[in-house]
Amino acid sequence: MGKIQQLKKAIDESKRICVFTGAGISCPSGIPDFRSATGLYSSPIGKYRAEEMISRTFFNEHPELFFPFYREKLVHPEAKPNAAHYFFADLAKRGKEVSIVTQNVDGLHQAAGSREVYELHGSVHRNYCTKCGRIYDLATILLTDGIPRCPHDDGIIKPDVVLYEESLDSNVVDDALFAIESADLMIVVGTSLVVYPAAAYVSHFRGNTLALVNRTPTQYDAHADIAIHADIIDVVNAL
Repeated sequence: MGKIQQLKKAIDESKRICVFTGAGISCPSGIPDFRSATGLYSSPIGKYRAEEMISRTFFNEHPELFFPFYREKLVHPEAKPNAAHYFFADLAKRGKEVSIVTQNVDGLHQAAGSREVYELHGSVHRNYCTKCGRIYDLATILLTDGIPRCPHDDGIIKPDVVLYEESLDSNVVDDALFAIESADLMIVVGTSLVVYPAAAYVSHFRGNTLALVNRTPTQYDAHADIAIHADIIDVVNAL
C-alpha cells in the first residue's frame, strides 16, 4: 500500500483528526514561505534582515520601518484558500471532528470553512490599539500610510501576530495541545518543524497515526507513521 493510500485509510478510520499546518500549505495560494531559497528570509531588506524586522524590539524602535515592510511582505489580502485548505475543512462535513492548529497568520483555514482553528502565531485580520485595546480589522492597516494610529488616543495599532521575542497566547496553546492530545490522527502539513515552541507540540500527540506531508524531510520523519515528501495539493488531489 502506498503512503497516500495509507493516509486515506487512516483518515477513513479516524474520528478525531488534528491538522497541524505551517507556511507550506499556503504557498499554493501565493503566500511565500519563510525559509526556502525564495522565502521571506532569503534576502535582507536594506541593512536589516527580515527576521530582525519582525521582532518586537524592531517594532518598538522602528515602527516607521516595520509597517511598510509588514504591509508589503506579510499581508496578502488577495490570497484565497486552496484545495488543501478546502480538503481539511470538508472533512468535517464527512462527520469527522477536525481541529486545525496552525502557525500561519493568514486566516485561510477559516476562509475555507474550518471552524475549530487555533492560531498559534495570531492573525493579520486582528489588530489592536496598544494603548486602549480597541480592536481593528485588516483594512485599518492596509488603508493607512505610515504608522496606523487609534483615532481615540493616538496609540499605535499593532497587528495581533506573534513577533519574535513575544510569547504565544497561553489560552490558544492550551486549546491547541488539547486538540493534539485528544486526536486519533495527526496530519502535519507544510512545516519544517524548526520553529519552537510550536514544533515541539507535535510530541504531545498520543493517538494512532502521525502523518507528515512536506516537500522536504523534517526532523520528525523518523517518528512518523507516514511521511510523504510531496506538494500538499498533489496529495489532497490524490486523496
